Amino acid sequence: MSGWTAMDLETIKTLIDFVGRSRVSELTVSEHGTTVRISAGLAKRTSPVPIPNGRRDRIVEVTPADGGEIARGDSSRMVKAPVFGVLHRSPNPGAPAFVEVGDVVGVGQNLCIVEAMKVFNTVSAHRAGPITRILAGDGQEVEAGQPLMEIG
Repeated sequence: MSGWTAMDLETIKTLIDFVGRSRVSELTVSEHGTTVRISAGLAKRTSPVPIPNGRRDRIVEVTPADGGEIARGDSSRMVKAPVFGVLHRSPNPGAPAFVEVGDVVGVGQNLCIVEAMKVFNTVSAHRAGPITRILAGDGQEVEAGQPLMEIG
């Protein structure tokens, strides 16, 4: 690792940690001829479908971890956790959730984030349609392969 003398790995780790904890989406630092670019990696959010009169009923279905009720759903409609970690339904603390029950999503649209060892894994829609159920709560630990949402 002799090539990293201009900017040591501890400095780079500190910068990565800073971007992960802050609302900064991208950071570029140059020092002694070495440039490091760190990106939060969240794709641009798309807005949910407008709701008449600005009303949104917040119905979230959270089921037990044993998945008894979840198993009866059509597995091709389920959005599953890619890894074991903590579910984040919004891009930042205090921000609105990526999606709610009733929102219509497109293929590739960001639905939530699963944080594993300070790595934020964006979970995207694999099919288009309305969100019919949300099966895991914000801040909940989830297992790899656990259903998180259902797309109708």
